[in-house]
Amino acid sequence: MLKIDAGNIRREKFGEIMLRNDLIKIGRNEPCPCGSGLKYKKCCMNLAAPRPVDMAKLYERRYGIRLKTPHDVEGIRESGRLVLNCLDHQPTHIRPGITTNDLDRLVHDYAVSSNAVCAPLNYKGFPKSICTSVNSVICHGIPSDQVLKEGDIINVDVTLVYKGYYADANKTFIVGEASDDAKKIVSVAAGSLKAGMSMLKPGNTIGDIGWAIQNYAESRKCAVVREFVGHGIGFEFHEAPQIPHYGKRGEGIVLVPGMVFTIEPMINLGKADLFIASDNWTAITKDHKLSAQFEQTFLITETGYESLTPFVL
Repeated sequence: MLKIDAGNIRREKFGEIMLRNDLIKIGRNEPCPCGSGLKYKKCCMNLAAPRPVDMAKLYERRYGIRLKTPHDVEGIRESGRLVLNCLDHQPTHIRPGITTNDLDRLVHDYAVSSNAVCAPLNYKGFPKSICTSVNSVICHGIPSDQVLKEGDIINVDVTLVYKGYYADANKTFIVGEASDDAKKIVSVAAGSLKAGMSMLKPGNTIGDIGWAIQNYAESRKCAVVREFVGHGIGFEFHEAPQIPHYGKRGEGIVLVPGMVFTIEPMINLGKADLFIASDNWTAITKDHKLSAQFEQTFLITETGYESLTPFVL
Protein backbone atom coordinates (compact mmCIF):
# COMPACT_ATOMS: atom_id res chain seq x y z
CA MET A 1 0.00 0.00 0.00
CA LEU A 2 1.12 3.56 -0.67
CA LYS A 3 1.77 5.71 2.33
CA ILE A 4 -0.41 8.76 2.76
CA ASP A 5 1.04 11.85 1.16
CA ALA A 6 -0.89 14.93 2.23
CA GLY A 7 1.09 16.98 -0.27
CA ASN A 8 0.29 20.67 -0.20
CA ILE A 9 -3.49 20.35 -0.32
CA ARG A 10 -5.44 22.68 1.94
CA ARG A 11 -9.17 22.55 2.40
CA GLU A 12 -10.18 26.14 3.13
CA LYS A 13 -11.41 27.09 -0.33
CA PHE A 14 -12.76 23.91 -1.88
CA GLY A 15 -15.40 24.86 -4.45
CA GLU A 16 -17.59 22.48 -6.44
CA ILE A 17 -15.43 20.05 -8.44
CA MET A 18 -12.88 22.59 -9.63
CA LEU A 19 -9.68 22.99 -7.68
CA ARG A 20 -7.84 26.28 -8.01
CA ASN A 21 -4.17 27.00 -7.46
CA ASP A 22 -5.14 28.69 -4.20
CA LEU A 23 -6.15 25.22 -2.94
CA ILE A 24 -3.36 23.09 -4.38
CA LYS A 25 0.14 24.47 -4.67
CA ILE A 26 1.49 23.46 -8.04
CA GLY A 27 5.12 23.93 -8.98
CA ARG A 28 5.86 26.05 -12.04
CA ASN A 29 7.38 23.11 -13.87
CA GLU A 30 4.77 20.52 -12.87
CA PRO A 31 2.26 19.27 -15.44
CA CYS A 32 -0.73 21.63 -15.52
CA PRO A 33 -3.68 20.18 -13.57
CA CYS A 34 -6.03 20.96 -16.45
CA GLY A 35 -4.57 17.99 -18.29
CA SER A 36 -3.24 19.91 -21.27
CA GLY A 37 0.13 18.18 -21.09
CA LEU A 38 1.92 21.53 -20.80
CA LYS A 39 3.89 22.74 -17.82
CA TYR A 40 1.85 24.78 -15.37
CA LYS A 41 3.86 27.95 -16.11
CA LYS A 42 3.09 27.57 -19.82
CA CYS A 43 -0.62 26.97 -19.29
CA CYS A 44 -2.96 27.98 -16.45
CA MET A 45 -0.57 29.59 -13.95
CA ASN A 46 -1.22 33.17 -15.06
CA LEU A 47 -4.79 32.83 -16.27
CA ALA A 48 -7.38 34.88 -14.41
CA ALA A 49 -9.83 32.00 -14.82
CA PRO A 50 -7.89 28.71 -14.83
CA ARG A 51 -9.37 25.87 -16.84
CA PRO A 52 -11.25 23.07 -15.01
CA VAL A 53 -8.93 20.61 -13.35
CA ASP A 54 -8.74 17.06 -14.74
CA MET A 55 -9.29 15.45 -11.37
CA ALA A 56 -8.67 11.89 -12.56
CA LYS A 57 -5.24 12.76 -13.95
CA LEU A 58 -4.34 15.00 -11.03
CA TYR A 59 -5.19 12.46 -8.32
CA GLU A 60 -3.53 9.55 -10.11
CA ARG A 61 -0.38 11.55 -10.73
CA ARG A 62 -0.14 13.02 -7.23
CA TYR A 63 -1.42 10.20 -5.05
CA GLY A 64 -1.78 7.08 -7.18
CA ILE A 65 -5.55 7.32 -6.61
CA ARG A 66 -7.64 6.10 -9.54
CA LEU A 67 -11.03 7.79 -9.51
CA LYS A 68 -13.93 5.61 -10.62
CA THR A 69 -16.29 6.33 -13.51
CA PRO A 70 -20.05 5.63 -13.27
CA HIS A 71 -19.39 2.37 -15.15
CA ASP A 72 -16.73 1.36 -12.62
CA VAL A 73 -19.02 2.26 -9.73
CA GLU A 74 -21.78 0.03 -11.06
CA GLY A 75 -19.30 -2.85 -11.30
CA ILE A 76 -18.21 -2.35 -7.69
CA ARG A 77 -21.84 -2.02 -6.63
CA GLU A 78 -22.67 -5.39 -8.25
CA SER A 79 -19.77 -7.04 -6.45
CA GLY A 80 -20.92 -5.34 -3.25
CA ARG A 81 -24.37 -6.90 -3.55
CA LEU A 82 -22.76 -10.35 -3.54
CA VAL A 83 -20.62 -9.44 -0.52
CA LEU A 84 -23.75 -8.35 1.34
CA ASN A 85 -25.54 -11.58 0.44
CA CYS A 86 -22.71 -13.46 2.15
CA LEU A 87 -22.87 -11.31 5.28
CA ASP A 88 -26.66 -11.24 5.44
CA HIS A 89 -26.77 -15.05 5.64
CA GLN A 90 -24.21 -15.32 8.45
CA PRO A 91 -26.71 -14.93 11.33
CA THR A 92 -28.51 -18.10 10.21
CA HIS A 93 -25.27 -20.07 10.52
CA ILE A 94 -23.34 -18.43 13.36
CA ARG A 95 -24.22 -20.39 16.48
CA PRO A 96 -22.47 -22.42 19.18
CA GLY A 97 -20.92 -25.55 17.68
CA ILE A 98 -20.19 -24.27 14.17
CA THR A 99 -16.55 -23.94 13.10
CA THR A 100 -14.93 -21.03 11.32
CA ASN A 101 -14.05 -23.47 8.53
CA ASP A 102 -17.78 -24.08 8.08
CA LEU A 103 -18.33 -20.33 7.58
CA ASP A 104 -15.45 -20.19 5.12
CA ARG A 105 -16.90 -23.00 3.02
CA LEU A 106 -20.32 -21.35 2.94
CA VAL A 107 -18.92 -18.12 1.50
CA HIS A 108 -16.59 -19.91 -0.89
CA ASP A 109 -19.39 -22.07 -2.28
CA TYR A 110 -21.67 -19.04 -2.68
CA ALA A 111 -18.95 -17.14 -4.53
CA VAL A 112 -18.34 -20.03 -6.92
CA SER A 113 -22.07 -20.40 -7.61
CA SER A 114 -22.25 -16.64 -8.33
CA ASN A 115 -19.26 -16.63 -10.71
CA ALA A 116 -17.33 -14.51 -8.23
CA VAL A 117 -13.89 -15.00 -6.69
CA CYS A 118 -12.94 -14.74 -3.01
CA ALA A 119 -10.14 -12.18 -3.07
CA PRO A 120 -8.36 -13.30 0.14
CA LEU A 121 -7.79 -16.88 -1.11
CA ASN A 122 -4.07 -17.22 -1.89
CA TYR A 123 -3.58 -13.44 -1.54
CA LYS A 124 0.07 -13.17 -0.49
CA GLY A 125 -0.27 -16.75 0.76
CA PHE A 126 -3.46 -16.34 2.80
CA PRO A 127 -4.93 -19.87 2.81
CA LYS A 128 -8.67 -19.26 3.12
CA SER A 129 -11.54 -17.46 1.36
CA ILE A 130 -12.58 -15.13 4.22
CA CYS A 131 -11.16 -13.79 7.47
CA THR A 132 -12.78 -14.92 10.72
CA SER A 133 -11.56 -13.03 13.79
CA VAL A 134 -12.84 -14.33 17.13
CA ASN A 135 -12.82 -12.47 20.48
CA SER A 136 -9.33 -11.00 20.99
CA VAL A 137 -8.37 -11.44 17.33
CA ILE A 138 -8.35 -8.00 15.73
CA CYS A 139 -8.21 -9.02 12.07
CA HIS A 140 -6.92 -11.55 9.54
CA GLY A 141 -8.01 -14.54 11.55
CA ILE A 142 -7.63 -17.73 9.48
CA PRO A 143 -10.66 -20.07 9.37
CA SER A 144 -9.94 -23.40 11.05
CA ASP A 145 -11.59 -26.14 13.04
CA GLN A 146 -12.11 -23.68 15.90
CA VAL A 147 -15.60 -24.21 17.33
CA LEU A 148 -17.62 -21.13 18.23
CA LYS A 149 -18.91 -21.00 21.79
CA GLU A 150 -21.79 -19.23 23.51
CA GLY A 151 -20.85 -15.60 24.12
CA ASP A 152 -18.05 -15.42 21.56
CA ILE A 153 -17.87 -12.53 19.13
CA ILE A 154 -16.69 -13.10 15.58
CA ASN A 155 -15.87 -10.74 12.75
CA VAL A 156 -16.52 -12.12 9.27
CA ASP A 157 -14.67 -10.21 6.55
CA VAL A 158 -15.68 -10.87 2.92
CA THR A 159 -14.02 -9.48 -0.22
CA LEU A 160 -15.26 -10.65 -3.60
CA VAL A 161 -14.22 -10.02 -7.18
CA TYR A 162 -17.05 -10.02 -9.69
CA LYS A 163 -16.53 -9.23 -13.37
CA GLY A 164 -13.17 -7.72 -12.48
CA TYR A 165 -14.37 -5.40 -9.69
CA TYR A 166 -13.62 -5.72 -5.97
CA ALA A 167 -15.89 -4.92 -3.02
CA ASP A 168 -15.17 -5.42 0.67
CA ALA A 169 -17.22 -5.41 3.88
CA ASN A 170 -17.30 -7.02 7.29
CA LYS A 171 -19.48 -7.33 10.37
CA THR A 172 -18.95 -8.49 13.93
CA PHE A 173 -21.52 -10.97 15.21
CA ILE A 174 -22.32 -12.16 18.73
CA VAL A 175 -22.68 -15.91 19.23
CA GLY A 176 -25.72 -16.59 21.40
CA GLU A 177 -26.01 -14.54 24.58
CA ALA A 178 -23.51 -11.71 24.97
CA SER A 179 -21.60 -10.40 27.98
CA ASP A 180 -21.72 -6.70 28.76
CA ASP A 181 -18.16 -6.35 27.44
CA ALA A 182 -19.12 -8.03 24.16
CA LYS A 183 -22.15 -5.79 23.76
CA LYS A 184 -20.06 -2.71 24.46
CA ILE A 185 -17.23 -3.38 22.02
CA VAL A 186 -19.58 -4.40 19.21
CA SER A 187 -21.65 -1.27 19.78
CA VAL A 188 -18.61 1.03 19.87
CA ALA A 189 -17.13 -0.55 16.73
CA ALA A 190 -20.41 0.02 14.86
CA GLY A 191 -20.60 3.57 16.18
CA SER A 192 -17.02 4.21 15.09
CA LEU A 193 -17.85 3.34 11.49
CA LYS A 194 -20.88 5.63 11.65
CA ALA A 195 -18.67 8.42 12.99
CA GLY A 196 -16.31 8.01 10.06
CA MET A 197 -19.22 8.03 7.63
CA SER A 198 -20.35 11.40 8.97
CA MET A 199 -17.20 12.97 7.47
CA LEU A 200 -17.73 11.66 3.93
CA LYS A 201 -18.29 14.54 1.53
CA PRO A 202 -16.25 16.43 -1.06
CA GLY A 203 -13.93 18.96 0.51
CA ASN A 204 -13.39 17.09 3.75
CA THR A 205 -10.11 15.25 4.23
CA ILE A 206 -8.90 11.80 5.11
CA GLY A 207 -7.78 13.24 8.44
CA ASP A 208 -11.37 14.25 9.18
CA ILE A 209 -12.45 10.60 8.91
CA GLY A 210 -9.79 9.37 11.32
CA TRP A 211 -10.42 12.25 13.73
CA ALA A 212 -14.14 11.44 13.95
CA ILE A 213 -13.51 7.74 14.58
CA GLN A 214 -10.77 8.32 17.15
CA ASN A 215 -12.79 10.95 18.99
CA TYR A 216 -15.85 8.67 19.18
CA ALA A 217 -14.03 5.49 20.26
CA GLU A 218 -11.73 7.10 22.80
CA SER A 219 -14.60 9.04 24.35
CA ARG A 220 -16.07 5.63 25.16
CA LYS A 221 -12.82 4.39 26.74
CA CYS A 222 -11.92 2.12 23.84
CA ALA A 223 -8.76 2.11 21.71
CA VAL A 224 -8.27 2.47 17.95
CA VAL A 225 -5.86 0.05 16.28
CA ARG A 226 -3.31 2.00 14.24
CA GLU A 227 -1.38 -0.71 12.43
CA PHE A 228 -4.23 -1.50 10.01
CA VAL A 229 -6.16 0.98 7.87
CA GLY A 230 -8.90 1.28 5.31
CA HIS A 231 -7.88 1.43 1.67
CA GLY A 232 -8.85 2.27 -1.85
CA ILE A 233 -10.56 -0.56 -3.70
CA GLY A 234 -12.35 -1.40 -6.93
CA PHE A 235 -9.80 -2.27 -9.59
CA GLU A 236 -7.61 -4.09 -7.08
CA PHE A 237 -7.93 -5.53 -3.57
CA HIS A 238 -5.84 -2.73 -2.08
CA GLU A 239 -5.32 0.62 -3.78
CA ALA A 240 -4.39 4.14 -2.73
CA PRO A 241 -5.28 5.93 -0.55
CA GLN A 242 -4.83 4.54 2.92
CA ILE A 243 -7.58 5.54 5.38
CA PRO A 244 -6.28 5.63 8.98
CA HIS A 245 -8.88 5.40 11.71
CA TYR A 246 -7.20 8.14 13.73
CA GLY A 247 -6.03 11.60 12.74
CA LYS A 248 -6.42 15.36 12.85
CA ARG A 249 -9.12 17.47 11.28
CA GLY A 250 -8.18 19.15 8.04
CA GLU A 251 -5.11 17.01 7.40
CA GLY A 252 -4.52 14.58 4.58
CA ILE A 253 -5.83 14.25 1.04
CA VAL A 254 -8.99 16.14 0.12
CA LEU A 255 -11.98 13.91 -0.71
CA VAL A 256 -13.28 14.36 -4.27
CA PRO A 257 -16.08 12.67 -6.26
CA GLY A 258 -15.09 9.31 -7.72
CA MET A 259 -12.92 8.19 -4.81
CA VAL A 260 -13.82 4.66 -3.62
CA PHE A 261 -12.36 3.27 -0.42
CA THR A 262 -13.13 1.23 2.67
CA ILE A 263 -13.48 2.44 6.22
CA GLU A 264 -12.93 -0.43 8.66
CA PRO A 265 -12.08 0.73 12.19
CA MET A 266 -10.70 -1.97 14.47
CA ILE A 267 -11.65 -1.06 18.05
CA ASN A 268 -10.22 -2.69 21.17
CA LEU A 269 -11.92 -2.89 24.55
CA GLY A 270 -8.53 -2.52 26.23
CA LYS A 271 -5.34 -0.99 24.85
CA ALA A 272 -4.46 -0.61 21.17
CA ASP A 273 -1.32 -2.77 21.38
CA LEU A 274 -1.24 -5.98 19.37
CA PHE A 275 0.97 -8.84 18.25
CA ILE A 276 1.00 -11.07 15.18
CA ALA A 277 0.66 -14.82 15.69
CA SER A 278 3.17 -17.33 14.34
CA ASP A 279 1.05 -17.81 11.20
CA ASN A 280 2.19 -14.28 10.20
CA TRP A 281 -1.43 -13.21 9.65
CA THR A 282 -3.53 -13.25 12.80
CA ALA A 283 -3.44 -9.95 14.71
CA ILE A 284 -4.34 -10.30 18.41
CA THR A 285 -4.79 -7.75 21.20
CA LYS A 286 -1.71 -7.76 23.43
CA ASP A 287 -3.86 -7.68 26.57
CA HIS A 288 -6.18 -10.37 25.13
CA LYS A 289 -9.24 -8.18 25.58
CA LEU A 290 -12.02 -8.13 23.00
CA SER A 291 -11.77 -6.41 19.63
CA ALA A 292 -14.51 -5.69 17.08
CA GLN A 293 -14.80 -4.19 13.62
CA PHE A 294 -17.29 -3.12 10.96
CA GLU A 295 -16.44 -2.22 7.37
CA GLN A 296 -18.12 -0.90 4.26
CA THR A 297 -16.95 0.24 0.82
CA PHE A 298 -17.78 3.90 0.09
CA LEU A 299 -18.00 6.16 -2.95
CA ILE A 300 -17.54 9.93 -2.63
CA THR A 301 -20.31 11.57 -4.68
CA GLU A 302 -20.90 15.16 -5.80
CA THR A 303 -22.85 15.92 -2.62
CA GLY A 304 -21.76 13.34 -0.06
CA TYR A 305 -21.26 9.60 -0.25
CA GLU A 306 -22.86 6.29 -1.16
CA SER A 307 -22.10 2.97 0.49
CA LEU A 308 -21.53 0.33 -2.16
CA THR A 309 -21.91 -2.37 0.53
CA PRO A 310 -24.72 -0.84 2.63
CA PHE A 311 -26.02 -2.43 5.79
CA VAL A 312 -27.71 -1.03 8.88
CA LEU A 313 -25.43 -0.32 11.82
